[in-house]
Amino acid sequence: MSENIATENDAQITSTGVSGSVSTSTNGIGNGVNGHSKTLTQTTSSCPFLTNENINELTAYVSNIFFAVLILVIGKLCVQKFASLVRASMVRAKVEKTLYVFTENIITVVGMIFVIIAALEKLGMPSASLVAAVGAAGLAIGLSLQGALSNFAAGILIIFFKPYKIGDLIEADGTIGTVREIEMFTTTLLTPDNKTVIIPNSSMTSGQITNFTETDEIRVDLVFGAGYDDDIDKVKQVMLDVMAKDDRILKEPAPLVAVVEHGESSVNYVCRPWTLTKDYWGVYFDLNEQIKKAFDAEGISIPYPQRDVHIHNVS
Repeated sequence: MSENIATENDAQITSTGVSGSVSTSTNGIGNGVNGHSKTLTQTTSSCPFLTNENINELTAYVSNIFFAVLILVIGKLCVQKFASLVRASMVRAKVEKTLYVFTENIITVVGMIFVIIAALEKLGMPSASLVAAVGAAGLAIGLSLQGALSNFAAGILIIFFKPYKIGDLIEADGTIGTVREIEMFTTTLLTPDNKTVIIPNSSMTSGQITNFTETDEIRVDLVFGAGYDDDIDKVKQVMLDVMAKDDRILKEPAPLVAVVEHGESSVNYVCRPWTLTKDYWGVYFDLNEQIKKAFDAEGISIPYPQRDVHIHNVS
């Protein structure tokens, strides 16, 4: 019996020791947690901006920036791809180069405007305000660039109505030249003396345009004067003979030589041969030279302007 009592006492002591150990451990863990909590509280209080609300806002803002950049990149690629497809289809349809280049540029500009608006809207800017801002900017630019816009509108008219195209020999705004380039604001001509002339499109459409290469054949108009004492039939035949020797002059339509005017000091003749458009200037210059030489050889005079003065003696 004394042994049983000793055993119970030992168990109580052991239980008391375990309870004390558990209590001590629990208190230690609690103190540790409280210490960490105090540390986090101190850290948060030392950085007042690192609140959960601010962190969420920062995450949302970075996400919006990422998606805005993604919209710009993907949108640009899509616009370029679509513009390339339109250009390729117009090239296959054999549309004039100026028209499909213009169409491609318009698609690219308009498409990129919508892409930029979508990206800015993703950043929180309202699309209505952006559209209003673009409209106001367009109005201001339009008022300040009225001359440029008139050239732009004239360029669109030239592209769609095609009064001339690249490679045509034309006369416009007092200049004769071959069309080298048609742009949205200007037209570039290459003159016969190899000068480059850039003319605003508004000047091209506001005046008369003479296209020498719209057809394959063109008439060369020349005027020559001969003296009143020279035989008319002989003068005409000399000019016809000169033209007959030039292979560039067409047989049909036949060349025309006729008296056009009785001038103050000469009888004037028109000389109108037909030739291919590409030979126009060669025939023009050569006939002026060859007919003068033929007149000299045949004794046909080309009189200088003269005036007869009669003097009367008054007594």
